[in-house]
Amino acid sequence: MSEPVATGCADGCGAAEDGRRAVLTRRVRLLVAATITYNVVEAVIALAAGTVASSTALVGFGLDSVIEVASAAAVAWQFSGGDPGKRERVALKVIAVSFFALAGYVTVESGLSLLHGDRAGHSTVGIVLAAVSLLVMPGLSHAQRRAGRELGSASAVADSKQTLLCTYLSAVLLVGLVVNGLFGWWWADSLAALVIAVVAVKEGREAWRGHHCC
Repeated sequence: MSEPVATGCADGCGAAEDGRRAVLTRRVRLLVAATITYNVVEAVIALAAGTVASSTALVGFGLDSVIEVASAAAVAWQFSGGDPGKRERVALKVIAVSFFALAGYVTVESGLSLLHGDRAGHSTVGIVLAAVSLLVMPGLSHAQRRAGRELGSASAVADSKQTLLCTYLSAVLLVGLVVNGLFGWWWADSLAALVIAVVAVKEGREAWRGHHCC
């Protein structure tokens, strides 16, 4: 039985044999590639639709996708080397910073929206995008978290939580856009987004300390 790849894991995670580790490493690489591809497309659509509808929530969602790409790219970089364990700490720091950046942006933009009473226009594209993301992201997050835990990679688990946070933001965006369109409750998504910001700070602190596994 070989040693775990990551140094930040405990409680029996990462006890995979060499053959199984190779399979899991390839799986993490494929999942990270899928995450990056989807989020690039999501970012382009969300930023364009948000600009057209003057929607802070949609623009914020698009920027979250950009941050998710940065987080996934850090994991891709880690697993591109011969010994991913040596790059674990740096990858975790990048992921932690991406969480903090997301929390900072969401807090500032939500606060400004509430303060100024910004009212976004209706966006059918935004609603469809949020609904699709709500279906896609949980599967990607679960698969990567499962592989990361078995492999013993704290960074893969941390990135899966970043993807899961994107799922929460998708739900927040969907509710906000629908409620705003139906009832004119423009403040609903801003309040919910502030809760997401708190969660992002918590996850960022755990990633910074290397506590994401298992």
